[in-house]
Formats: sequence, structure tokens, C-alpha cells
Amino acid sequence: MDTSGKEKIDARLAEIEAAMCEPSFWADKNRAQALIKEMQDLKDSRDGGGKYDRGNAILTVFAGAGGDDAEDWARMLFDMYRSFAEKRGWKLDLISSSYTDSGGYRSITVEIIGKGAYGTLKSESGVHRLVRISPFGSGAKRQTSFAMIEFIPRFEGLGDFELNMDEVEVEFTRTGGPGGQNVNKRETAVRAVHKPTGISVLVDTERAQGQNRERALEILAAKLYTRLEEERTSAESGMYISKTTDAEWGSQIRSYVLHPYRLVKDHRTNVESHDPEKILSGGIEPFLEPFTNVTT
Repeated sequence: MDTSGKEKIDARLAEIEAAMCEPSFWADKNRAQALIKEMQDLKDSRDGGGKYDRGNAILTVFAGAGGDDAEDWARMLFDMYRSFAEKRGWKLDLISSSYTDSGGYRSITVEIIGKGAYGTLKSESGVHRLVRISPFGSGAKRQTSFAMIEFIPRFEGLGDFELNMDEVEVEFTRTGGPGGQNVNKRETAVRAVHKPTGISVLVDTERAQGQNRERALEILAAKLYTRLEEERTSAESGMYISKTTDAEWGSQIRSYVLHPYRLVKDHRTNVESHDPEKILSGGIEPFLEPFTNVTT
């Protein structure tokens, strides 16, 4: 892009950011959402940050604060994104998972294989909060639970990101094969850790150790790339929550309230839905539209 083109984009971005600071910005929701979308498109055009948008996405769901309820909430969110993906004919490929006895997830990582998966879903990254009557324990108590959603692009190889292997520790662990948790264990699972940041990746679904190592390093590179992009974007516009944010009270990008009333609200855009069941069944388009063009 030539200098004059970049200057025009910067000038328009300044206009939009000034409009966002006005108290009346959200008075016209449609206009506000259109401006947010325009801002993201302009930044992608200016910076090339949208070059992975047409590719696949890596989704990780982490249970946060809330015990059994949070692990069940992680399962519900995973099911929501799986339903959204399946409606579009996209496929899911399991990378790693940690289940609980109650059927929830401590964490689960999958690749969503479909054209535009990352560009469509990357704005979902952040903390998601659930308020409901807990199905666990007695007393019908209201419980607040948290889970962290992370979407990163699928890198083929290490992409354009230079991964310094001196900063990476690779560990090999055992994984269960067919026949149950304690039967036919093979030391093929690979954990890659970026020592300066503590970011780690576990891959345990490939049959060969070398395949798990290669995929772990690809995902680690994508995580680091995404972290840098998010820090830049957050500094400019505050639109995204950094992955360093804890999955707990006060850090959520969206709340899903099932009791005492029914409401799903995005705290970045003020988009709301009074039909949580539809949202949790994969109908998340209203929350994606301010950030990207979604095809149905």
C-alpha cells in the first residue's frame, strides 16, 4: 500500500475512533455495528492482519472459575461452536482434550476446517460468563461460571512467524491408546512450551510422535502470532481481550444469563438476545456480524 492510501485509512480510522468516544455512539445500534466492522476491515487492509482470515481455525475452550459448573459450561460452549460449524458444512478435527467424570471439559482443542473459519470466529476469543441454577449439588443455587475461548489461525508449517527454538521446550508424555485409559499407552503426546510467556500446547491425537511435535509447534507459533496481534489491536481500539486475562469475574466479553431472567449480551458491542437456547444451539450470527461478514 502506498503512503497516500495508508494516510487515507488512518484518517478514516481517526474519524471512527472519535465517533466511538461520543456518548451517543450506541444510540443507533446498526450504525455503531457498521462502524465497528468498517474499522476492522480498514485495519486489516492497512496492516495485512486479515491474511489468515480465509483459512481454518484452531479452537480451544478452557474451563475457568466455577468447578463442575465451569467444566460443564466449557462443554456447552464447545457444543455451541460445533453446532455453528456443522451448520456451515465445516468439519472438526480433535487435537487434544481433557474430560471430567461429570462429562464436562477442563479443556478441549480442535481444528475447525472450513473456508473463512478463522475470519468468521476470531472475534469470539475471550472470557464467556454463564449465570444459571446449578445442576450440580443440592439446593437449586444460582451459580456463575466462566470459560475462556481461544481462536487462532491454522498455520501450515510455521507460516510467516519465526519461532525461536531456543525459547521452546518440547516434552514427550504418554497417551492412552485403544482399550482404555491404562491400556496400550504410547509416549507419543507432545507438549510444546514457550518459556518466556509460559504459553503451552498439547497435541496427543496423531499416531506418530513426530506428527504431534510438528503440529504442536505450528499451533504454538499461531498462538504467539495471535498474542502479538491482539496486543496491537487492543492498544489501538480495545476491541479484543488478551489471552492473558483470567477466566473469572469482571473480564468477560459476553454474558449468558439463564436465571433469574434470560439474556445473552456482548459487552463490547451491546448486542443482545433474549433467546439463549437459540444462541447455545449455534445461532451466534448476531454476535459475529459487528466484526465480520457472516454467510448463512
